Amino acid sequence: MTTEQSNRREFLQTGATGIAALSLASGVLANDQRNAGNVPLRTFGSTGKTVSMLALGGHSSTNPKKLSEAESLRLIQRAVDEGITFMDNAWDYHDGEAEERMGKALTEGGRRDKVFLMTKVCGRTAREALSNLEDSLRRLRTDHIDLWQFHEIVYDNDPDWIFAEGGAIQTALKALKDGKVSYLGFTGHKDPSIHLKMLAKPGPWSAVLMPLNVMDAHYRSFQKQVLPELVRRGIAPLAMKSLGGNGSIVSKAGIPVEDALRYVLSLPIATLVSGIDSEAVLDQNLKIVREFRPLDEEERRTIERRTLALAGDGRYELFKSSKAFDGPVHRKQHGFDTQASG
Repeated sequence: MTTEQSNRREFLQTGATGIAALSLASGVLANDQRNAGNVPLRTFGSTGKTVSMLALGGHSSTNPKKLSEAESLRLIQRAVDEGITFMDNAWDYHDGEAEERMGKALTEGGRRDKVFLMTKVCGRTAREALSNLEDSLRRLRTDHIDLWQFHEIVYDNDPDWIFAEGGAIQTALKALKDGKVSYLGFTGHKDPSIHLKMLAKPGPWSAVLMPLNVMDAHYRSFQKQVLPELVRRGIAPLAMKSLGGNGSIVSKAGIPVEDALRYVLSLPIATLVSGIDSEAVLDQNLKIVREFRPLDEEERRTIERRTLALAGDGRYELFKSSKAFDGPVHRKQHGFDTQASG
């Protein structure tokens, strides 16, 4: 058995007793610190930094099919001014327009210096990753990225590809050394085992982004298999897809938005990346986080009992089983149809 296989086996074993490790996060949940916008702050892993417990999703807030550029910039700027200071983005979002819009929004009023800026790299080779980084720095109008994450680690061979000779990790480590990137991490929505494989690699991970929601505990659970390991290692857990990625947890499963968000925010995460695509949704989510009170044990169990019968076949988390939720850049990398529907 290789060292990597041994490490992965140890990681998988945390699934059986992993939830007990969540008690280690009491300091995160008990943190009463708030910023000037009255948004609670959370510790960012073991870095010593704090970030707003709600993050602005870069895909929804810059969607050109729904928002004009002026509307998008106003939404981003309002979010920052209201206290959401963790900004999410990715090199491939809207063919680069997401980073362009966010860069314009943050430049005005010196907002870049007020935020923790995350974007993601799609390239799997060193050369591709360098090109992505140069594009992102230019579009975002900044000289450094606070958190640079390998995007969509959703295929079993992605970790090996990134860490192969000439792989993207070489560019990431150099960018870290040169100060163009402050912290490294990775993202993915497919399978906890792929996250664990990436965690077994020798990457200096500071954060990991993964799907966490009221259904996840019952189906291919990142909460049970990955979250305890991140807490144990002092890696900042970042949550996404709190409403199922397309809102189906609310619209089809009938879980109230406040219950869905409170459930995720009560986990030991550093921040929740939220798909905020309007000022109405911004106001709704700000109200929830400003009034946030962690679920107690009985409240958590009640929600999990309610979702048990709904979650087992993954119908509300199709991003874990369907290629339709994989970005076209990554489907193309692996030779799949970029218009795949399943």
